[in-house]
Amino acid sequence: MHGKLILLFVTAAVLTGLAGCYESPKMKVYQPGVYKGDKDPLLDKQRTPEQQAALRERFDRVQRDR
Repeated sequence: MHGKLILLFVTAAVLTGLAGCYESPKMKVYQPGVYKGDKDPLLDKQRTPEQQAALRERFDRVQRDR
């Protein structure tokens, strides 16, 4: 009787531990090279001539330091 009770507790502990390891398989598969995430608000800002000039100037400054 005492052995069955210990076996019951060990089994319950193992099952409880294994239940905590479960992870729902919700995986998103994307095509390589194609961004399908949320719309990036900075992408539209990057296309303006002012932003392009600022990025080009910043790039040139960094490259001159090397």
